[in-house]
Amino acid sequence: MGATGPAGKGLAARLASIGHDVIAGSRDQARAEATVAELRERWGDRINGLKPGTNADAAAAEIVVLAVPWEGAVDTVRDHADALAGKIVIAMANGLRKEGREFHPVLPEEGSVSTAMQAAVPEMRVVAAFHLVPAAAFGDLDQPMESDVIAVGDDDAARAEILELIASIPNLRAFDGGSLANAVGLEAFSAVLLTVNLRHRGKASLHLLGVEAPSS
Repeated sequence: MGATGPAGKGLAARLASIGHDVIAGSRDQARAEATVAELRERWGDRINGLKPGTNADAAAAEIVVLAVPWEGAVDTVRDHADALAGKIVIAMANGLRKEGREFHPVLPEEGSVSTAMQAAVPEMRVVAAFHLVPAAAFGDLDQPMESDVIAVGDDDAARAEILELIASIPNLRAFDGGSLANAVGLEAFSAVLLTVNLRHRGKASLHLLGVEAPSS
Protein backbone atom coordinates (compact mmCIF):
# COMPACT_ATOMS: atom_id res chain seq x y z
CA MET A 1 0.00 0.00 0.00
CA GLY A 2 1.52 3.29 -1.10
CA ALA A 3 3.90 1.66 -3.59
CA THR A 4 4.22 4.76 -5.76
CA GLY A 5 6.48 6.57 -3.27
CA PRO A 6 10.28 6.05 -3.18
CA ALA A 7 10.40 3.53 -0.33
CA GLY A 8 7.30 1.57 -1.34
CA LYS A 9 8.28 1.44 -4.99
CA GLY A 10 11.79 0.31 -4.17
CA LEU A 11 10.76 -2.36 -1.67
CA ALA A 12 8.09 -3.70 -4.06
CA ALA A 13 10.70 -4.08 -6.80
CA ARG A 14 13.23 -5.66 -4.42
CA LEU A 15 10.75 -8.25 -3.13
CA ALA A 16 9.57 -9.08 -6.66
CA SER A 17 13.18 -9.51 -7.75
CA ILE A 18 13.71 -12.34 -5.25
CA GLY A 19 10.63 -14.26 -6.34
CA HIS A 20 7.71 -12.84 -4.38
CA ASP A 21 4.37 -12.00 -5.99
CA VAL A 22 3.83 -8.33 -5.14
CA ILE A 23 0.86 -6.03 -5.67
CA ALA A 24 2.05 -2.43 -6.02
CA GLY A 25 -0.93 -0.61 -4.53
CA SER A 26 -1.98 3.02 -4.76
CA ARG A 27 -5.11 5.05 -4.12
CA ASP A 28 -5.06 5.68 -7.87
CA GLN A 29 -4.96 2.59 -10.11
CA ALA A 30 -3.47 4.65 -12.96
CA ARG A 31 -0.56 5.76 -10.78
CA ALA A 32 0.10 2.16 -9.78
CA GLU A 33 0.09 1.10 -13.42
CA ALA A 34 2.48 3.91 -14.36
CA THR A 35 4.82 2.96 -11.49
CA VAL A 36 4.90 -0.71 -12.47
CA ALA A 37 5.42 0.19 -16.15
CA GLU A 38 8.37 2.38 -15.15
CA LEU A 39 9.88 -0.40 -13.05
CA ARG A 40 9.36 -3.02 -15.76
CA GLU A 41 11.02 -0.76 -18.32
CA ARG A 42 14.05 -0.55 -16.05
CA TRP A 43 14.25 -4.10 -14.69
CA GLY A 44 12.39 -6.25 -17.20
CA ASP A 45 11.97 -9.94 -16.34
CA ARG A 46 13.67 -9.47 -12.98
CA ILE A 47 10.38 -8.24 -11.50
CA ASN A 48 7.87 -10.52 -13.23
CA GLY A 49 5.99 -10.99 -9.97
CA LEU A 50 5.13 -7.28 -9.66
CA LYS A 51 1.57 -6.27 -10.57
CA PRO A 52 -0.28 -2.93 -10.21
CA GLY A 53 -3.39 -2.54 -8.13
CA THR A 54 -5.29 -0.30 -5.76
CA ASN A 55 -4.56 -0.05 -2.05
CA ALA A 56 -7.61 -2.27 -1.54
CA ASP A 57 -6.00 -4.91 -3.76
CA ALA A 58 -2.78 -4.65 -1.75
CA ALA A 59 -4.70 -4.91 1.52
CA ALA A 60 -5.99 -8.31 0.40
CA ALA A 61 -2.46 -9.76 0.20
CA GLU A 62 -1.10 -12.33 2.64
CA ILE A 63 1.40 -9.82 4.08
CA VAL A 64 0.77 -6.09 3.72
CA VAL A 65 3.41 -3.36 3.63
CA LEU A 66 2.18 0.10 4.55
CA ALA A 67 4.46 2.54 2.71
CA VAL A 68 2.20 5.60 2.55
CA PRO A 69 3.54 8.93 3.93
CA TRP A 70 3.48 8.90 7.70
CA GLU A 71 0.79 11.57 7.94
CA GLY A 72 -1.66 9.25 6.19
CA ALA A 73 -0.70 5.96 7.82
CA VAL A 74 -3.38 5.82 10.50
CA ASP A 75 -6.18 7.01 8.20
CA THR A 76 -5.14 4.45 5.57
CA VAL A 77 -5.35 1.48 7.93
CA ARG A 78 -8.67 2.73 9.28
CA ASP A 79 -10.01 2.95 5.73
CA HIS A 80 -9.05 -0.69 5.11
CA ALA A 81 -9.63 -2.03 8.62
CA ASP A 82 -11.86 -4.94 7.59
CA ALA A 83 -9.38 -6.22 5.00
CA LEU A 84 -6.42 -5.79 7.33
CA ALA A 85 -7.94 -7.57 10.33
CA GLY A 86 -5.79 -10.57 11.22
CA LYS A 87 -3.12 -9.63 8.64
CA ILE A 88 0.57 -9.03 9.24
CA VAL A 89 1.11 -5.36 8.40
CA ILE A 90 4.65 -4.05 8.05
CA ALA A 91 4.84 -0.45 9.27
CA MET A 92 7.79 1.46 7.81
CA ALA A 93 6.71 5.08 8.24
CA ASN A 94 8.83 7.60 10.10
CA GLY A 95 7.26 10.78 11.45
CA LEU A 96 9.74 13.47 10.40
CA ARG A 97 9.98 17.23 10.08
CA LYS A 98 12.86 18.92 8.25
CA GLU A 99 14.19 22.08 9.86
CA GLY A 100 17.14 23.70 8.16
CA ARG A 101 19.86 21.12 7.67
CA GLU A 102 18.45 18.51 10.03
CA PHE A 103 15.45 16.30 10.63
CA HIS A 104 13.39 16.11 13.83
CA PRO A 105 11.17 13.20 14.86
CA VAL A 106 7.43 13.75 15.02
CA LEU A 107 5.87 11.22 17.38
CA PRO A 108 2.11 10.88 18.03
CA GLU A 109 0.71 10.60 21.53
CA GLU A 110 0.69 6.78 21.19
CA GLY A 111 4.50 6.94 21.09
CA SER A 112 5.16 6.05 17.46
CA VAL A 113 3.39 5.93 14.11
CA SER A 114 3.53 2.13 14.33
CA THR A 115 1.79 1.97 17.71
CA ALA A 116 -0.78 4.52 16.51
CA MET A 117 -1.57 2.23 13.58
CA GLN A 118 -1.94 -0.73 15.92
CA ALA A 119 -4.23 1.25 18.20
CA ALA A 120 -6.37 2.35 15.25
CA VAL A 121 -6.95 -1.24 14.08
CA PRO A 122 -6.22 -3.58 17.01
CA GLU A 123 -7.01 -6.68 14.91
CA MET A 124 -3.92 -6.10 12.72
CA ARG A 125 -0.62 -7.77 13.55
CA VAL A 126 1.71 -4.79 13.16
CA VAL A 127 5.44 -5.33 12.74
CA ALA A 128 7.61 -2.23 12.43
CA ALA A 129 10.66 -2.65 10.18
CA PHE A 130 12.79 -1.09 7.41
CA HIS A 131 12.80 2.38 9.02
CA LEU A 132 16.57 2.84 8.79
CA VAL A 133 17.15 1.64 5.22
CA PRO A 134 17.58 4.46 2.68
CA ALA A 135 14.72 4.38 0.15
CA ALA A 136 17.13 4.49 -2.79
CA ALA A 137 18.83 1.31 -1.60
CA PHE A 138 15.66 -0.76 -2.06
CA GLY A 139 15.15 0.22 -5.66
CA ASP A 140 18.63 -0.20 -7.15
CA LEU A 141 18.53 -3.90 -7.94
CA ASP A 142 22.02 -3.84 -9.43
CA GLN A 143 23.45 -3.01 -6.02
CA PRO A 144 23.37 -5.42 -3.06
CA MET A 145 21.68 -4.08 0.04
CA GLU A 146 24.08 -3.82 2.95
CA SER A 147 22.14 -3.06 6.08
CA ASP A 148 20.89 -4.49 9.34
CA VAL A 149 17.13 -4.39 9.87
CA ILE A 150 15.45 -4.51 13.26
CA ALA A 151 11.86 -5.70 13.44
CA VAL A 152 9.58 -5.07 16.43
CA GLY A 153 6.03 -6.20 17.11
CA ASP A 154 3.78 -7.56 19.82
CA ASP A 155 2.77 -10.71 17.91
CA ASP A 156 5.67 -13.16 18.23
CA ALA A 157 4.67 -15.27 15.23
CA ALA A 158 4.19 -12.22 13.01
CA ARG A 159 7.54 -10.77 14.06
CA ALA A 160 9.27 -14.08 13.34
CA GLU A 161 7.70 -14.26 9.87
CA ILE A 162 8.88 -10.76 8.99
CA LEU A 163 12.36 -11.52 10.30
CA GLU A 164 12.43 -14.43 7.85
CA LEU A 165 11.27 -12.17 5.04
CA ILE A 166 13.98 -9.63 5.82
CA ALA A 167 16.66 -12.31 5.95
CA SER A 168 15.54 -13.64 2.56
CA ILE A 169 16.72 -10.40 0.93
CA PRO A 170 20.40 -10.95 0.05
CA ASN A 171 22.90 -9.11 2.25
CA LEU A 172 20.33 -7.95 4.81
CA ARG A 173 20.70 -9.11 8.40
CA ALA A 174 17.52 -9.39 10.47
CA PHE A 175 17.36 -8.72 14.21
CA ASP A 176 14.54 -9.17 16.72
CA GLY A 177 14.01 -5.89 18.57
CA GLY A 178 11.18 -7.05 20.81
CA SER A 179 7.75 -5.54 21.29
CA LEU A 180 6.09 -2.74 19.35
CA ALA A 181 6.85 -0.30 22.17
CA ASN A 182 10.40 -0.19 20.80
CA ALA A 183 9.21 1.21 17.47
CA VAL A 184 9.63 4.65 19.01
CA GLY A 185 13.39 4.11 19.02
CA LEU A 186 13.50 3.12 15.36
CA GLU A 187 11.31 5.99 14.22
CA ALA A 188 13.11 8.63 16.30
CA PHE A 189 16.59 7.45 15.31
CA SER A 190 15.66 7.79 11.64
CA ALA A 191 15.78 11.56 12.14
CA VAL A 192 19.35 11.31 13.42
CA LEU A 193 20.42 9.01 10.58
CA LEU A 194 18.89 11.24 7.92
CA THR A 195 20.53 14.28 9.48
CA VAL A 196 23.91 12.55 9.35
CA ASN A 197 23.34 11.64 5.70
CA LEU A 198 22.25 15.17 4.87
CA ARG A 199 25.17 16.87 6.60
CA HIS A 200 27.78 14.37 5.43
CA ARG A 201 26.28 13.81 1.97
CA GLY A 202 26.08 10.08 2.58
CA LYS A 203 23.77 7.10 2.32
CA ALA A 204 24.42 5.49 5.69
CA SER A 205 22.19 2.76 7.07
CA LEU A 206 22.19 0.76 10.30
CA HIS A 207 25.01 -1.70 11.02
CA LEU A 208 25.19 -3.52 14.36
CA LEU A 209 28.55 -4.59 15.78
CA GLY A 210 29.17 -7.29 18.35
CA VAL A 211 26.14 -9.41 17.50
CA GLU A 212 25.50 -12.10 14.89
CA ALA A 213 22.19 -12.43 13.10
CA PRO A 214 20.45 -15.80 13.56
CA SER A 215 21.23 -18.25 10.79
CA SER A 216 18.32 -18.74 8.38
